Amino acid sequence: MAEQPGPVVVVPHSNPDGDAIGSAYGLAVVLRNSGREVKIVSPNDYPSFLGWLNGEVEIINYLKKRGAAEAVLRRSSVMFCVDFNEIKRADEMEKEVASFRGVKILIDHHPEPTPFCDLMVSEPTYSSSAELVFDLVVALGWRKYLDHSAAEALYTGIMTDTGSFSYSTNRPGLYRVLSELMTFRLDTAAIHARVYDNFSADRMRLMGHAILHKMVVLPEYRTAFISLTRQELKMFNFVPGDTEGFVNIPLSVNNIVFTALFIEKENLVKASFRSRGSFPANGFAAAHFSGGGHLNAAGGEDKAPLEEVISKFTQLLPAYLHLLENADNE
Repeated sequence: MAEQPGPVVVVPHSNPDGDAIGSAYGLAVVLRNSGREVKIVSPNDYPSFLGWLNGEVEIINYLKKRGAAEAVLRRSSVMFCVDFNEIKRADEMEKEVASFRGVKILIDHHPEPTPFCDLMVSEPTYSSSAELVFDLVVALGWRKYLDHSAAEALYTGIMTDTGSFSYSTNRPGLYRVLSELMTFRLDTAAIHARVYDNFSADRMRLMGHAILHKMVVLPEYRTAFISLTRQELKMFNFVPGDTEGFVNIPLSVNNIVFTALFIEKENLVKASFRSRGSFPANGFAAAHFSGGGHLNAAGGEDKAPLEEVISKFTQLLPAYLHLLENADNE
């Protein structure tokens, strides 16, 4: 970094979640406190329940302010790509990331990253990119630049990517990081409320509709899924982030170990997968939905119509029956 003076830009993945925004914002605040000029450029909008992570470092929405975003990209000498392991996750900004003339640095916790950056800090054993950012900051001697705002952001990233600490939490190092973040006197109850108790009435009605009318349970395969059409999303005044967490809901059904959420977009279907135990959600996503992720949390997409995607999904399950039946036997 010292050899690359000049402005820095931090880029999270498209449709950023809590870890993407939390790790990007936390890193950006640290860089700003170190004396660097820094901005965050997000490929598109992020959920409103993360809107409070703003103010100290500007977050520019590439889709809404392309001119301003491109000006930042042109001026910057260093780009941090945070919480994504392949360039296509930049989506609308893929060409801009690929053609960036400065130094590109990847910070990510997803397995099997592709080599699109000059320097790659990749560690799939970490719970989240936010946890990894903290350890990287400390390793680089930048802990003195951490402040309350950065700590809040990194805590938010960890909290959201572990389902409020319900999975991916078996590493002792995670609790060391959390204990160090707590030295900044974080109000963890308030952070949780900002993220999880800050939804619109429309979002709650959409969730009710999804559970009552769209959740399909397949007990013979220990699997359940939810699908939502564009029309249904429109009916409930959908905004980005409204379906966050929906894929986890069917995992609360007794004896279910694998769940999916299919969201109809304009030209494709976005798929999210969650699992319990040893069932490889990431392997399933990679093999059939051009995706990937972690053992118990993955995503992908399919360009077929929604009905065909659902049919494909259900027809694949018999081939995975043995793994599904034995997912508890880790």
